[in-house]
Amino acid sequence: MKGIILAGGAGTRLHPMTLVVSKQLMPVYDKPLIYYPLTTLMLAGIREVLIVTTPRDLAAFQALLGDGGQWGMTFTYLAQPTPGGIAQAYVLGADFVAGEPSALILGDNLFHGDGLAERLQSLATTTGAGGATIFAHQVKDPERYGVVAFDRDGRAVSIEEKPASPRSSWAVTGLYFYDADVVEIAAGLTPSARGELEITDVNTAYLQRGRLSVERLGRGFTWLDTGTPETLLDAAQLVRTIEVRQGVKIACPEEVAHRMGYIDDRGLEAAVAALARSDYGRYLAAYLDEVAAR
Repeated sequence: MKGIILAGGAGTRLHPMTLVVSKQLMPVYDKPLIYYPLTTLMLAGIREVLIVTTPRDLAAFQALLGDGGQWGMTFTYLAQPTPGGIAQAYVLGADFVAGEPSALILGDNLFHGDGLAERLQSLATTTGAGGATIFAHQVKDPERYGVVAFDRDGRAVSIEEKPASPRSSWAVTGLYFYDADVVEIAAGLTPSARGELEITDVNTAYLQRGRLSVERLGRGFTWLDTGTPETLLDAAQLVRTIEVRQGVKIACPEEVAHRMGYIDDRGLEAAVAALARSDYGRYLAAYLDEVAAR
């Protein structure tokens, strides 16, 4: 399975902070925002990732992430000339997907919870057999999101984008697993009134075919869309609280890569040497000591 991170857009809700820097390069406590969706894909077992961003920001992402080899990953970069909707990522990235199943994640989404990696890895396997899986999280203001409604048996029956009268409190998150048909579906969409290819239309197409599954992220899971100053601060505070309290890091690609077997001890040592003067680097050094002591 391949992965796509959509890290484009102008970040207008974060102006003036994002006037000259991508939203996905903004810090969330101790690391760039893009580390959070990236490590979500890594935890799913995905090692080939396409990063779709703006022409202005492409070089900055390349400077930050490189080719992915330092984490046992392979990164490809693609510029989205103008914002054309989330589903446009599959039109632009058709050659990258190349007939394989894929996962798409929005570059400003943060997921955290016990057992998340296992659920993602299981879905990465089952989605390859056909269909699509999206994730839903309960929110108090569903009118701000795409909303999925369920029947009495828990089956999804509708998806509405920012409805005035939501049929449920379950918001569709920015993480989607698709089979190979998604490229054809996205290419066949009609742009919405705002001139974009809507991901809700892709999900509705799978729903109408009877091939859409919805994974509900209940209590114990956190999902944050960090598109405003308030939610960006919420995310930083959440990450800081967990990291300081528990002594672990969230979304640390070096640690994730090592735990997933993407890099060996020598690869981890190289990361420690490059980051040694920061608290982040000292955390990795302590983790390396733990590994050596086993």
